[in-house]
Amino acid sequence: MVVKNEYIDLHCHPALKPFGKSFRDIPAGMNSSDRRRKKSLWYYDPPSPFDKLLNYLSGLTKFSQSNFTALSLGGVSTVCVSLYPLEKWFVRNKLNNELILDLASNFALGIGAKRVDHIQGMQDYFKDLMQQYMFYQQLDGKVFKIAGGRYRYKLVRNYQEIEKIRSEESSSKIQTIAVIITIEGFHVLNTGLGTVPNEQEVLDNLNAIKNLQFRPFFVTIAHHFWNHICGHAPSLTGIITKYADQSEGIGTGFTSLGKKVLEQMLNNTDGNRILPDIKHMSPAARNEYYELLDSGDKLYKDIPIIISHGACNGLKSFSNPVPGHPETAKVLNPAPINFYDEELIRLARSGGIMGLQLDERRLTNKATLKKTKHSIRRHKIMHYRSELLWNQLRHMATVLDSNGLFAWDCMAIGSDFDGIIDPLNGFWTAEELPFLADFLERHAHNYMISAKFKNPENRIGADEIVQRLFSDNAKRVLSKYFI
Repeated sequence: MVVKNEYIDLHCHPALKPFGKSFRDIPAGMNSSDRRRKKSLWYYDPPSPFDKLLNYLSGLTKFSQSNFTALSLGGVSTVCVSLYPLEKWFVRNKLNNELILDLASNFALGIGAKRVDHIQGMQDYFKDLMQQYMFYQQLDGKVFKIAGGRYRYKLVRNYQEIEKIRSEESSSKIQTIAVIITIEGFHVLNTGLGTVPNEQEVLDNLNAIKNLQFRPFFVTIAHHFWNHICGHAPSLTGIITKYADQSEGIGTGFTSLGKKVLEQMLNNTDGNRILPDIKHMSPAARNEYYELLDSGDKLYKDIPIIISHGACNGLKSFSNPVPGHPETAKVLNPAPINFYDEELIRLARSGGIMGLQLDERRLTNKATLKKTKHSIRRHKIMHYRSELLWNQLRHMATVLDSNGLFAWDCMAIGSDFDGIIDPLNGFWTAEELPFLADFLERHAHNYMISAKFKNPENRIGADEIVQRLFSDNAKRVLSKYFI
C-alpha cells in the first residue's frame, strides 16, 4: 500500500483532460468508472520519454499530471480541484484556417478535438461549469484498487468533513482524497463571450454557485482573458501566445459589475461566503481589492489573502518595482502576474496563504532557467530543478523576516498540475511530490546552517519547513476558513 503523506495541493485541474476527452462520446461529460479510459478521473498517464522531450522543447504538457491515481501514488490527501471551462479565445483566435486552428488548439491543450469544437461554439460558460461539477460527483466515493491499496475521493463541504474522513480512515482500510471544489475565472458567470453580459444573469449564476451542495471554497476572479469583472495580468507564454490575444481588458481594475460580484461573493448573511483568489488579477485590480480590505467596511473585515497558485516577482511594490532584496530577487521572474514584496507582507499579516505553483516559467526568470545545470542523472536533475522552487521559499523568508514576521506559515503547494504549465523537469506529476519534498528539505537544511534571522522564531528545522509547505500551513487555513 502507498504511504499517505497527507500532502495538500491548493490548485490543480484533474478533470481538464478527462472531461475534454469525454466529448468524444454521447452523452458528453460522463466520468468513466473504468480507469483505463481517458475520460476517467483515475486514468493513469505517466509521461513517456517522448512526452518529456516534447515538454522540454516546447513547454507543452500533453500527459496527465493530477489524475487521482497519480495523486494517490504521490501521497496527496486533500486537493482543491479547480473547475475551469476553458475560455473560447484559446480556440477561437487569430488563426483563420479552421483545420489549423483545431489542430493547434488540441495540440497545445491536450483536451481532444471534439472538446475543441465544443469550446469554439461556446455560448454558456455557466452550463459548462455545472457539467464539470457533475463530472466530479459521478465517481464521488467510488473505491478503486491501486498498488495493493484501496482508494477513493470524496467531495467535502467543510474542514470538519475532512477531519471525519481522517478519523475513520484507519478502521475502513480505504485511503481517501478529500476534494474541495474551487473555480478558476469568473467568466463562469457567463461573461467574456464577446458581448455585454446580462447583469442579472451574472448575479443569479453567482447565487446559484453560492448555494451548491459543495460550495467553492474560493474563486479565482480573473483568468487569461477579459471577463467584464476585473482586469487580468499577462499570463500566456510560449507557443500559445502565437495565436491567443489577451490584450482586451489587460491591466485594468474592477468594473462596476465586478464590484457587485465581489460584494455578493463575500456576503455571508446565509453563511455561504466564497473567498476571492487574487491570482491572475492585474496589479491595478489587486490594488483596488486591497483598498477595499483596508476600508473598514464590515464586508471586507478579516478576509485572508488567498493566492491558490502563484510566485514572487522579487520587486518591492506596485509603485516602486525594484528589487528590495537583490540577492534573493535576482533569480525570480519579475512579471506583474507574480507578487510583490509588499503583497507578501500583506499576505502574512492577513493570515492568508500562497500556493506555490510548479511552473518553471513562473518560478524563475529566463536567464536563471538558462543557467540551471543539466544532467542525464535523475537525482541531479531533481536537485537543480527543485532549487528553482526553493528560491521562492528563500525569498519569502527573507522578506517576511526583514519585517519582523514569522516566515514559514503562509506558503503551501498550489501545483497547477494539468493547467497550462511547464512543470519542473523531474517533477512531472503529482506522483513525484514525495521526491520534491525530499529535495526541498536538502535545500532547506543547507540554507538554515548559515541563515541569519532578525526574528529568532524563524530558525526552525528543515523538516518542519517542508512539513509546513506540503501540509500544515494549508491545514491551518482550511481549519479556520473552510467552514
